[in-house]
Amino acid sequence: MNTKPYESKFVTVYGSKMHYLEQGKGNPVLFLHGIPTSSYLWRNILPHIPNGRCIAPDLIGMGKSDKPNLLYRVFDHIRYIEGFIDALQLKNITLVLHGWGSVIGLDYAMRHEDNIKSLIFYESHLRPISKWEMLALPLQEMAATFHSLDQTTDLILNTDYFMDKIFPAGMLKKLAPEEKARYTEPFQNAQSRQVLLQYLKDFPIGAKQTDVSALMANYSSRLVNSTIPKLMLYTIPGFNTTVDTLTWAKDNLNNISLVDIGEDLHYAQETNPETISKEITRFLEQLTHDTVTA
Repeated sequence: MNTKPYESKFVTVYGSKMHYLEQGKGNPVLFLHGIPTSSYLWRNILPHIPNGRCIAPDLIGMGKSDKPNLLYRVFDHIRYIEGFIDALQLKNITLVLHGWGSVIGLDYAMRHEDNIKSLIFYESHLRPISKWEMLALPLQEMAATFHSLDQTTDLILNTDYFMDKIFPAGMLKKLAPEEKARYTEPFQNAQSRQVLLQYLKDFPIGAKQTDVSALMANYSSRLVNSTIPKLMLYTIPGFNTTVDTLTWAKDNLNNISLVDIGEDLHYAQETNPETISKEITRFLEQLTHDTVTA
């Protein structure tokens, strides 16, 4: 197992520097984080994937990436990640997706299937949320909180509420002070917290059609027809993932393996990196074996 430290690098995309971690050689394995994390989320996983060029970028406006003057809608993140892939000339990609990063990655994958080797996802958004009951209980509670708060904008932009209250609720462990500092450092003022507020605004809930729910519906319909090899890591109760979501994936997605990684919440990368690393490695090795013997 490769335990050499990963490299920290930067690449310019649309005039802004995007930070990323890199480890290993071979076909690219691109790890996309969600909100409010960064490439730091994958620090205990990247060094333990022995086969592949593992790359974990910080989304634009997050981590050590630049913070240009954007709305930070999910469409901005999609544009910058596509630019990132083009800048690094990544081909035959395995995407490893988490949370809001799955919206970015699944949209890219379904528009560029010829550039995708496989898909790995955990706590991801596989389909639009058309009704309240589709949300897991923790997300229902979060959504209800912000629907009932008239001061949401002020609360998110001018306080540490997101990082102090919302973020820890998705984790089974208490972060060490240095770990918490790495996650909170990018969000020190109202301008830098715009990316957090926009995530809450973009998150689609209910029957009302938004451009984000339309985006999800589009890639979801393509995903159902895709034969790309897929690995779904899941945990019940999870945070995004419900039993109904798991059943839907099992019944509707082709060429998919489903693996229970044990009891956890949204950020299993923090509490169970060993199992995640092992299952990703096993999946990639099986793909290689299948390709060689085909």
